[in-house]
Amino acid sequence: MSGHRASRVAEAIKKEVTQMLGGEIKDPRIGFVTVTGVEVCPDLRHARIYISVYGSDEEKAQTLQALNKAKGFVRSELGKRIRLRYTPEVEFRFDESIERGARIMELLNRVQKDGGNDEQ
Repeated sequence: MSGHRASRVAEAIKKEVTQMLGGEIKDPRIGFVTVTGVEVCPDLRHARIYISVYGSDEEKAQTLQALNKAKGFVRSELGKRIRLRYTPEVEFRFDESIERGARIMELLNRVQKDGGNDEQ
């Protein structure tokens, strides 16, 4: 039952943070950000928010810095919007699964291409 509750809270947090990033957090350092997932601890006291940022490494670093600065605002807004006994501490992290997937595809394509050259 608690796992189901944690996943419902995670989905609610994802929805609200996505909405906040859509225009409520006004920091010019925040680039094109997508919330890709949220993990909530079983006790609902901590939430890890995974983001994907389109841009250079510098833009990604600036976006993460701006989001970390906005943690207090995000947590406060979550407390107002989601009814919980305790508002979770939030932590922003990069979701590197997209880059990893692209790298794996690149390696697979290279192996397939190199394998085809060996057969000829």
